Amino acid sequence: MAAEGNAPKIFPSSHKTVVILDHSPFMAEACGQTVDFDILPKSRAAPGIIPLAPLAKSLWTCTVEAASEYARVVYDVYPPRSRDKLLKFVITDTEARSLNSWLEEEQSLSNVLQGLAVVGPPSDSDDAENCSVMHGLAMAVESLCEGSEKQLEHKASLSDPEEPVVNKGRVVCITTVKSQGHIQMLEECMQEAIVQHNKIAEAADKLPITHCELVLIHTVPVGADNNIQDQPNKEVSSLLSCEVHSVHSGRHIAAKLALLVQKHFHLTSTTITGIPMKEEQNASTSANYDVEILHSKDAHIEILKMGYDSSGFACSKDSFGRETVILKWCTPKTNIVELQYCTGAYRITPADVNSRPSSCLTNFLLNGRAVMLEQPRKSGSKVISHMLASHGGEIFLHCLGTGRSPLEDPPSISEGSGGRVTDYRITDYGDFMKENRLMPYPAPQDGQILPEKEAIAVLERTTRYWPLVISDTIIFNMASHTDPLPTLITKAALTEDEVVECQKAIYHLVGMESRSEPLPIPAMGTRGKGPKRDEQYRQMWAELDTLLRAHASTSINHQKVLECLQEIRRPAEEAKESSRKAGKKEEVVVKEERVMTEQSTAELAWQEIQRYKAMSERERSDFERGNTNNDHFRHRQQTEVSSPPIKKLKTSLEDSQGKQQGGPPSLLAIWTSRINSKYNSRHCEFAGRLTAEGNKAELYVNLQKDGTNGTSDKPSGVKQEKRGP
Repeated sequence: MAAEGNAPKIFPSSHKTVVILDHSPFMAEACGQTVDFDILPKSRAAPGIIPLAPLAKSLWTCTVEAASEYARVVYDVYPPRSRDKLLKFVITDTEARSLNSWLEEEQSLSNVLQGLAVVGPPSDSDDAENCSVMHGLAMAVESLCEGSEKQLEHKASLSDPEEPVVNKGRVVCITTVKSQGHIQMLEECMQEAIVQHNKIAEAADKLPITHCELVLIHTVPVGADNNIQDQPNKEVSSLLSCEVHSVHSGRHIAAKLALLVQKHFHLTSTTITGIPMKEEQNASTSANYDVEILHSKDAHIEILKMGYDSSGFACSKDSFGRETVILKWCTPKTNIVELQYCTGAYRITPADVNSRPSSCLTNFLLNGRAVMLEQPRKSGSKVISHMLASHGGEIFLHCLGTGRSPLEDPPSISEGSGGRVTDYRITDYGDFMKENRLMPYPAPQDGQILPEKEAIAVLERTTRYWPLVISDTIIFNMASHTDPLPTLITKAALTEDEVVECQKAIYHLVGMESRSEPLPIPAMGTRGKGPKRDEQYRQMWAELDTLLRAHASTSINHQKVLECLQEIRRPAEEAKESSRKAGKKEEVVVKEERVMTEQSTAELAWQEIQRYKAMSERERSDFERGNTNNDHFRHRQQTEVSSPPIKKLKTSLEDSQGKQQGGPPSLLAIWTSRINSKYNSRHCEFAGRLTAEGNKAELYVNLQKDGTNGTSDKPSGVKQEKRGP
């Protein structure tokens, strides 16, 4: 106990809260928001019965309801037996009186309601001029100087009785102010009261106020003019801070206090959606309802770290600006009675305790049932993040671990974020950790670099280029050929001998490439034959250049190692560039020759066509007579196109005219074939040639048969064509 007392303990402002309710005659006015007393609809009303007029609550009634709900939330989430969050109600009119004290037995909602019932509503007959909220502020300051049970126990446990106890508090005052000057007057009154009571507390062995928060809530009827503006929290002095909230009465002041209770006591809202519930009118049907609950913000600490937008949780706001985290009712297939991996449990309370969905959910949980809650997601598998269950008659929101549990086996190093990776450099990483171990070191002398900073600098240089996976590196997989270059290049300074050693390693790699030696690269992570040898060397030189560039700025000698690599690789790069350019030029020349050949062939074919058009009819007939018949020509054309060219010993002028040697038919041959087929379709064959043997027919056959003058009329050795009969 003594050890606990020696530790400094600070009681926050939420430890003690004084709620001041203005009981002046002004609070007896109507709030301006009516309530229908006659719930029967007008269409079903009996004839002759006048419906009851709607009722209007007073400002006092709305204030008491809102303050009671404020107290209910605090007492539900922080039960009085914990003695962490204490409330004290003060009524002020012509004088101030307290409804309870800081004792545990008086910290209950029923005790507060009994005191409010005894006070009753304000009366119009009271002296309004003598009613002031300053009486309540003075009593609130006096109450904050009184120590709570926890504070008194902590003070008694201190080894030094003169050691001060940090005593903070909050005052929530619900009243109606007249102007901004009235607010300043209340601040000055509060400041003066704190100073006076602190002096009294030091003499009377009480607790002086270290700091006090004043929350003024200015309320007016609904629809009335409100000239008071909201003021954020401001520091009036080192002992007092003040903020002003201006709201209308009715449901507006209830929503404002519901928002303030979350702010004052570190609470947040969660809405459970999709709760299946039977209808009250028809038990055979069911519908889905939503229930809002309040609990400590620590239940959503992971959401607060990531932010609502980046996390998988959904968040919405109501018309009063209250945020709520949305969780979905889930019915898992597994047994939820089993032990769950839970990271925290926090008491809850319904935001609307009188609603039927809240009552049904509360009864369901108090009967020993449990509810699993999942994060609503647009895609992917569902994640069960919370669970509702009751313990000892109280309902708790359990935070379930969505990641790995410490009770499970530790994850394997081969399980990466992108899936299962099996080629991590585990051995190299073990050596890396051994080289960067931290050890005790004596206090540094003046001007000496701190060991912590020096260790961070070494770690930064070592990790400038450090591939995690074996398949992502080549030079670290062939240490026998690259050593000591990867080790020396990470040093803060290089000597001349070390520069020479690095250059020798580079020359050794150049010799390997000149001898076309294969690189000792493991086959992990590759499929098939892998990259070719030239490609492997290209990747190795690129990686080595990346490593040296990462350390070139360390010192001048590091830059010399990089320059050595660049000088060695420059001729090879220039040769590759020149060969690449020469290949491009040769390709361009071949393309140009091909284009010129095609152009010359096309020009020759076009000249042949023009020459054929310029021929006379006699020349055309002689030209066509030199070609074979149409069928023989088509057969030759198909043979020349489909089969490879055949080298002929003798080629006539007629066969070679208009045709490319050893290739497909030219444009002239195609044009000639078309002309021949056209004229052959119009030509009637000579009857004598049809009956003659061969392509020639003898003339004057009848004269030879008569034997009269056949020999004298016919020239010797000349055959003439036979004409038609």
